[in-house]
Amino acid sequence: MMTDADAKAPRTNPRYDPDRRERIITSCLDVIAEHGVAGTSHRRVAATAGVPLGSMTYHFAGMNELLREAFGRFSREIAEQFERRLSAAATTEEAREAVVLLITEDVFGTERDLVLTHELYTLAAREAPYRELTSAWMARSRAALERHFDPVTARMLDAMIEGLTIHRALDVVPHDRDVARTAVERIVGR
Repeated sequence: MMTDADAKAPRTNPRYDPDRRERIITSCLDVIAEHGVAGTSHRRVAATAGVPLGSMTYHFAGMNELLREAFGRFSREIAEQFERRLSAAATTEEAREAVVLLITEDVFGTERDLVLTHELYTLAAREAPYRELTSAWMARSRAALERHFDPVTARMLDAMIEGLTIHRALDVVPHDRDVARTAVERIVGR
């Protein structure tokens, strides 16, 4: 007969793993960050996630579905970070400073984010389904900027954020906040 303690005990069935799909997606992003899309395989992702190889085809129809899910999650997380930073700004001056902080702290804040972004861009340049992800990401970024700036200015700021963060991440000479601040002022004005 089952006691109350038995009913409250965690399940020990190794097949019961409600977080497995999410762990696979996270592991896929980790593998891409380390080996690139070209070096990402079902076997490598399964090993990183600590799941049986068969789990890959149970949860995802193929590598393209897994890549779209992983990059979809990644782009949504970056867009949410962008939205949080800009929604915290109450004035135009705070919004300008938020853009500076997006460039100097948030976007491509880690090497992992930089690599994942560029891997996604490479796929998007070749394949329309990934372009849909980047397009949705850019639309969310511009919408967050449009809380404070007109649509044309928001589009210019979005492109400038992208460009300066790429330069900041890839240049061997460190960039300081003054460069970003000057760029924002030249687009937005004082």
